[in-house]
Amino acid sequence: MNAGNGTTKATVMELVEGLNAAPKPKCEVFLGVPYVYLESVKAAVDPAFKIAAQNMYKETKGAFTGEISGEMLADLGVSTVIIGHSERRDIFGETDALLGEKIAKALSLGLQVIACCGEHKEEREAGTTMDVLVPQLEAICTNAATDFSNLVIAYEPVWAIGTGLTATPEQAQETHAQIRTWIADKVSASVADAVRIQYGGSANDKNAAALAAGPDIDGFLVGGASLKAGPFSAVYGVF
Repeated sequence: MNAGNGTTKATVMELVEGLNAAPKPKCEVFLGVPYVYLESVKAAVDPAFKIAAQNMYKETKGAFTGEISGEMLADLGVSTVIIGHSERRDIFGETDALLGEKIAKALSLGLQVIACCGEHKEEREAGTTMDVLVPQLEAICTNAATDFSNLVIAYEPVWAIGTGLTATPEQAQETHAQIRTWIADKVSASVADAVRIQYGGSANDKNAAALAAGPDIDGFLVGGASLKAGPFSAVYGVF
């Protein structure tokens, strides 16, 4: 749910009503809700759907006007938070260091973290995708420390977010496999086997099945296709 797409409380609740009427998911489905609608959605949506915040700050309290702490999310009963979405990196200038601190804070509070990583189009074309991803993965994994059970990694090629472009199933699987191999080498084989790696680049009801066929693709971080109950239920229905 993205306020940049013209989201209002009325349209959010319309989506909630649609999801409540849709087939129940057979996998975990989290709704990444803007802060101002978290309580409303949590109260109204079918418990088959879980709630995630789109961001949080690294501190418990202080002079950080406009920021939301992990403690505030926990107080609302929100158990999951997305950290490091490419828009947070590119538009708001959030660094790997800051995102690592956010991840560590969230995990220390018992929150589940969906940690994002991804490359730009020119980096993909130059063949430097993993050169870009490795520092991001280092920040994620270093700050996860030993608490990988609450960590989900979302690979989101920036060039495929809101552009209409999508990585081919082969491209997506190749990069997911490279990420998993890196984790096996740098963390452990058991963590690499267990960690969920989601794909987050214009996944929709038309391409979800082909993407999900990749053995290292464990789910999706869905953008625009999540704003309508029908297409969204078709996406999560492939799992």
